[in-house]
This record gives sequence, C-alpha cells and structure tokens, in this order.
Amino acid sequence: MAKPLWTAIEVAQATGAALVDGGEWQADGISIDTRTLKSADLFVALHAGQDGHDFVEQAYKAGAAAALVDRRTGSGPQALVDDSLLGLARMGRFARKRSDACRVAVTGSVGKSSVKEAINTIFSAVGPAHASEKSYNNQWGVPLSLARMPARTKRAVFEIGMNHTGEIAPLAEMVRPHIGVITRLAPAHIEALGSVEAIAREKAQVWSSMAHNSVAAIPADDPHFDLLKTLAQAHKVSRIVSFGCAEGADVQVTQFASNPKGATGNMRIFGEEFAFSLGVGGAHWAANASAAVAASLFCGVEAKDAVAALEAVKPLPGRGGAFAIRAGAGEATLLDDAYNANPVSMAAALQTLGGWPAKRRIAVLGEMLELGDAARRYHEELAWDIQRAGVNVVYCVGPLMRHLFDALPQKRQGGWYESIDDLTPVLHEIVTPGDVILLKGSNGSRIHRLASMLKSGSH
Repeated sequence: MAKPLWTAIEVAQATGAALVDGGEWQADGISIDTRTLKSADLFVALHAGQDGHDFVEQAYKAGAAAALVDRRTGSGPQALVDDSLLGLARMGRFARKRSDACRVAVTGSVGKSSVKEAINTIFSAVGPAHASEKSYNNQWGVPLSLARMPARTKRAVFEIGMNHTGEIAPLAEMVRPHIGVITRLAPAHIEALGSVEAIAREKAQVWSSMAHNSVAAIPADDPHFDLLKTLAQAHKVSRIVSFGCAEGADVQVTQFASNPKGATGNMRIFGEEFAFSLGVGGAHWAANASAAVAASLFCGVEAKDAVAALEAVKPLPGRGGAFAIRAGAGEATLLDDAYNANPVSMAAALQTLGGWPAKRRIAVLGEMLELGDAARRYHEELAWDIQRAGVNVVYCVGPLMRHLFDALPQKRQGGWYESIDDLTPVLHEIVTPGDVILLKGSNGSRIHRLASMLKSGSH
C-alpha cells in the first residue's frame, strides 16, 4: 500500500496545528480549490481572492480527508492553525526537509515554465520526480508545490516568479535549491521594477538561500550575462554554469532547426557532442533545452540520458503549440502562444512564425502589459521583428497595439481592434486554407480566448 503524502500527525508536527474532530486521517494530496479537489486530499483554506473557509463544507462533500484552517469551520477533521498560508508554508519546509531530493529552482523573464517542464521531463525519465504544477510560482504556489512533494522524490524542480521587488528571496528560502536557473531576462514587470538591470538583481535572489554545493545556471546569450555572473559570485554559489547558443557556453546548442513536428539540433556539453530532438519547435527552445540539460547534469543525470529525454518534451498550453484548425473548406495551422507576452518572447514567437512554411503568415497580437513609460516604444519596435520574420499580415488588438499598427507598412496592416470583442466576429474570415496564424499577447489582453475559439472551430 502506498504511503500517504501526509498524515494528521505530520501536519501537526509541521505546522503546530491543533487537530480537531479526529487525528487519524491521511491525505494523498493537497488542494486549495474544490473544483479540482480529489478524494483524500487535504483542503487548505487560503485567503486569496475568495475566502477558502467558505468552501470547507464543499471540500468535505468532494471527499476531502481534512481541512487546514485558521478558524473552525463546519464539522469534519480539521488542522487548526493561526494562519492557513503560513501553515502551508511550514508544510512546504517540512516536506523539503524530509526528502533528500536534489532541488532546482527556475526563474527569469522568458521561458520559466517551459524550462521547468523540460527539466521535469528529464527528471521523470530517470527516477521519482516532482515539479510545480502549471505556473504555481508565487507566495502560495511555491509552498503548495513543496508541500505536494512526496518524501521518496529524488529530483524536484520548482518555478519561482515575481511582480515586485522583494518577492523572490522568501520563495527561494522555502525551496533552498541546489541549482538555481535564471532564464532569459526581458522587460517584463519593468513598470514595477524600473529597469532590466533591477529585474536581474531581483531574479538573482534565487541564489540567496542555496543548499550546499550550489550551482548557478545562467543564459550565455543574455545581454546581462556579465551582471548575472557577478551577482551569482556575490551570492557565493559554488559553481557557475552557462547555457545557450553563444560560443563558449558550457552547455552550447551548436545547431538547431525547427520543423512542424518539433526541432532537432546538436549540443556540446562540456566539450562532448550530442544530437537531440524535441517535440516542440521555435528558436527559443534552443536556450530552453540547454538550460534543462545544464540543470539536470548537476542533479546526477548523465548527459546522454538528459539529451535523450528531450524528445519527450511537449509544449505547454498557450506556449507555442501547433494545431490544425478549420479554415473555410480546408485547414490552417494555429500557433498558440497566447499565454503571455513581453518584448523578448514576442520577438521569439514572430521568429518562429517566420520559419513555418505557409501560404501566408498571419500574426494576431494583443498588448504587452506592465511595460511602464517605454510601452509605446516596445510596441513600435515589434515592426522590425515582423519585417525580419517575413510576416505577411498583422492584426493588432488593444490601445497599446495601435502604436505597432501605425508603425507597420500598409501592406502588412490587417486591422486594428480596440478589444478582442471587436475582432472575434470577423476572426474566422481572416484565416484561409494553408495559412499559419500566430496568436500572442499578455494574459490581460485575453488573446487566449481567440485561441480557444479557433481550436473549437466556433465563430
């Protein structure tokens, strides 16, 4: 019989909770949402948007083994703590200490979730592995991911994100990673931090609470490579490893080619040559793949095994997957990269679009948000990326995207729309058989709704 993830006694030991209405329960998982709660989960009643205590009774009806609460709610087994989020954080630290897993933390501006999933794919191929779900990278997502880690885990990877200064360090302290990876930097959240240099310094806090014999993995292609290297040294990491396509990187992609089914390439790993393939395409995946391999090496994965596992890497929802969609009497291809956007990731997506064989290459672009005073310039400058990629026609959505639309030559101006509600009624008329259409924008632009519509075939 499988060992439960948590027993009531362990939860009490981890959090100092008072066990109410029974102390013999066991939990096989942890949930903070009754809509996805599974039988025998521990329901954690957080104060986030809605008060989780209002859903405790619903959690019991869905089969929850118990609830972690900070006020007595209804009837059923409960672990009563002073603060439910603090209790969850204590469970996360307890889970970290009871496991001898090699831990990787991934942060950065571009590709965090993709690199995290690629590392998890490699780890899962060689033993018991654990990873953050989705983009659970904030003040509740990191402790939840830690608390869900089984004691038998041998390798684990966690995503760490931020919106403001001071958010990375406390999350890194929870994880205490052996390897801290920073992916490509970009002016994401620059409105709150002021500069990419400030973003680099905040991201570098991932190295502020490292485990023994720590490794910092940094992108050799990033313009702020030297700054990141200096910051890693200031945090006294044991070793610095570089990854990417730049000459001299410790883990260097020396050749890379995307195709409709994924990508192939060659990787030089500390001087040794390997061929690899991926189940996902796009030029940015060269750096993602090298980052995943670099991190894996220092968690005891052989280079040949890490490279072989890359073939199983698939795109995350909304992050560049290719889909056949209905287009009139035929089919077109949708590149769904609508999860989020910043200037660097937008340029990479346009480059990917430019590499697809197609009758026409169409881009439907939503606004890039949180760019502060430089927002107009960043949107206008996308015109150069569009020209270099050979995109045939561009449809722009949102007030900020008006700046890009006006910067485009007339032959590429498909149309500008105030909101996706204005574009939705005519979207199906834009795509014709043989086209490739890219959808990309910040999450707040709601471009992802158009992707869902095109996939479903609805108008």
